[in-house]
Amino acid sequence: VQLQASGGGLVQAGGSLRLSCTASGIIFSNNFMAWYRQAPGKQRELVAHITGLGLTDYANSVKGRFTISRDNAKNTVDLQMNSLKPEDTAVYYCNRYPTPFPSWGQGTQVTVSS
Repeated sequence: VQLQASGGGLVQAGGSLRLSCTASGIIFSNNFMAWYRQAPGKQRELVAHITGLGLTDYANSVKGRFTISRDNAKNTVDLQMNSLKPEDTAVYYCNRYPTPFPSWGQGTQVTVSS
Protein backbone atom coordinates (compact mmCIF):
# COMPACT_ATOMS: atom_id res chain seq x y z
CA VAL A 1 0.00 0.00 0.00
CA GLN A 2 1.24 3.47 -0.85
CA LEU A 3 -0.43 6.65 0.35
CA GLN A 4 0.88 9.93 -1.01
CA ALA A 5 -0.48 13.17 0.42
CA SER A 6 0.14 16.59 -1.09
CA GLY A 7 -1.14 20.14 -1.11
CA GLY A 8 0.03 21.43 2.23
CA GLY A 9 1.73 24.75 2.78
CA LEU A 10 1.85 27.96 4.75
CA VAL A 11 -1.33 30.01 4.91
CA GLN A 12 -2.66 32.86 7.00
CA ALA A 13 -5.51 32.35 9.42
CA GLY A 14 -8.81 32.48 7.57
CA GLY A 15 -7.27 31.10 4.40
CA SER A 16 -7.88 27.88 2.52
CA LEU A 17 -5.94 24.85 1.32
CA ARG A 18 -6.89 21.74 -0.56
CA LEU A 19 -5.09 18.50 0.26
CA SER A 20 -5.05 15.50 -2.02
CA CYS A 21 -4.04 11.90 -1.43
CA THR A 22 -3.44 9.16 -3.96
CA ALA A 23 -3.64 5.55 -2.86
CA SER A 24 -2.14 2.61 -4.68
CA GLY A 25 -1.92 -1.10 -3.99
CA ILE A 26 -5.48 -1.41 -2.71
CA ILE A 27 -9.00 -1.80 -4.09
CA PHE A 28 -9.73 1.82 -3.28
CA SER A 29 -13.51 1.79 -3.59
CA ASN A 30 -13.78 -1.02 -1.02
CA ASN A 31 -12.19 1.06 1.71
CA PHE A 32 -13.44 3.80 3.96
CA MET A 33 -10.80 6.51 3.86
CA ALA A 34 -9.90 9.31 6.22
CA TRP A 35 -7.70 12.27 6.86
CA TYR A 36 -5.77 12.35 10.10
CA ARG A 37 -3.43 14.98 11.51
CA GLN A 38 -0.66 15.17 14.06
CA ALA A 39 0.42 18.43 15.64
CA PRO A 40 3.82 18.77 17.33
CA GLY A 41 3.82 17.05 20.72
CA LYS A 42 0.31 15.66 20.25
CA GLN A 43 -1.18 12.34 19.28
CA ARG A 44 -2.43 11.72 15.79
CA GLU A 45 -6.15 12.47 15.54
CA LEU A 46 -8.94 11.74 13.10
CA VAL A 47 -10.08 14.77 11.10
CA ALA A 48 -12.70 13.34 8.74
CA HIS A 49 -13.68 10.11 7.10
CA ILE A 50 -15.64 9.06 4.03
CA THR A 51 -17.28 5.77 3.10
CA GLY A 52 -16.90 4.10 -0.26
CA LEU A 53 -20.24 5.59 -1.29
CA GLY A 54 -19.38 9.09 -0.12
CA LEU A 55 -20.98 9.39 3.30
CA THR A 56 -18.89 11.64 5.51
CA ASP A 57 -18.24 12.52 9.13
CA TYR A 58 -16.01 15.12 10.76
CA ALA A 59 -14.29 15.91 14.01
CA ASN A 60 -16.17 18.62 15.88
CA SER A 61 -13.15 20.91 15.61
CA VAL A 62 -13.38 21.05 11.80
CA LYS A 63 -17.09 20.58 11.18
CA GLY A 64 -18.41 23.29 8.87
CA ARG A 65 -14.92 24.29 7.73
CA PHE A 66 -13.47 21.14 6.12
CA THR A 67 -14.93 18.95 3.39
CA ILE A 68 -13.70 15.48 2.54
CA SER A 69 -14.36 13.95 -0.88
CA ARG A 70 -13.15 11.03 -2.96
CA ASP A 71 -12.83 9.96 -6.58
CA ASN A 72 -12.90 6.16 -6.79
CA ALA A 73 -11.93 6.23 -10.47
CA LYS A 74 -8.71 8.09 -9.65
CA ASN A 75 -8.02 6.48 -6.26
CA THR A 76 -7.89 9.88 -4.62
CA VAL A 77 -9.29 11.40 -1.45
CA ASP A 78 -9.24 15.17 -0.97
CA LEU A 79 -9.68 17.52 1.95
CA GLN A 80 -10.87 21.06 1.30
CA MET A 81 -9.95 23.21 4.30
CA ASN A 82 -11.51 26.64 4.69
CA SER A 83 -11.40 29.23 7.47
CA LEU A 84 -8.14 27.78 8.68
CA LYS A 85 -7.02 28.47 12.24
CA PRO A 86 -3.55 28.33 13.82
CA GLU A 87 -4.66 25.25 15.74
CA ASP A 88 -5.08 23.42 12.42
CA THR A 89 -1.29 23.44 12.07
CA ALA A 90 -0.16 19.83 11.78
CA VAL A 91 1.12 17.16 9.45
CA TYR A 92 -1.87 15.73 7.60
CA TYR A 93 -2.07 12.10 6.50
CA CYS A 94 -4.60 10.05 4.63
CA ASN A 95 -5.23 6.42 5.49
CA ARG A 96 -7.92 3.81 5.78
CA TYR A 97 -10.68 4.18 8.36
CA PRO A 98 -11.26 2.87 10.98
CA THR A 99 -8.24 0.56 10.82
CA PRO A 100 -5.33 2.39 9.23
CA PHE A 101 -2.79 0.59 7.08
CA PRO A 102 0.58 0.22 8.86
CA SER A 103 2.29 2.49 6.32
CA TRP A 104 1.28 6.13 6.75
CA GLY A 105 3.37 7.80 4.09
CA GLN A 106 5.10 11.12 4.66
CA GLY A 107 2.03 13.25 5.08
CA THR A 108 1.84 16.91 4.11
CA GLN A 109 2.62 19.84 6.39
CA VAL A 110 -0.02 22.50 6.96
CA THR A 111 1.05 25.62 8.80
CA VAL A 112 -1.45 28.35 9.65
CA SER A 113 -0.04 31.66 10.81
CA SER A 114 -1.98 34.03 13.05
